[in-house]
Amino acid sequence: MRIKDLTLPLKGQCHCGSVIFEIYTNIIDLRRCNCSICRRKSFVMGTSSEKNFVITSGKEFLNVYKWNTNIAEHYFCKVCGINTHHKRRNPLNQFGYNIGCIEGFEMKWIENIPFVDNTSKTIVNINRKNAGIENK
Repeated sequence: MRIKDLTLPLKGQCHCGSVIFEIYTNIIDLRRCNCSICRRKSFVMGTSSEKNFVITSGKEFLNVYKWNTNIAEHYFCKVCGINTHHKRRNPLNQFGYNIGCIEGFEMKWIENIPFVDNTSKTIVNINRKNAGIENK
């Protein structure tokens, strides 16, 4: 099997299966991002329009993390912690989804994924004391 052999809709889920989604477009625009949050998650993302990304089951198991401008929305399963997708800050009608969550996808199919340089998007530094995190 190869990437082109995957049929639509693409089916994806978190690790524990609580969150299930479908994508109604082929795998396009694979990328990594180096903003402060994506750099830490370090997963490869596919791209989908908002209308082509559908949570089919488990919305109640999703938590969302927003920070900085509070525009981008990073979703993860509150049971297993897997980041399934995020609504991008720019363009607003796009989702990035975790390619590792797609059924049948094999990581060996991808090489040399380009980085989108978003280091400039991280404009707010975390004040550890105000965030309730004390330095060790």
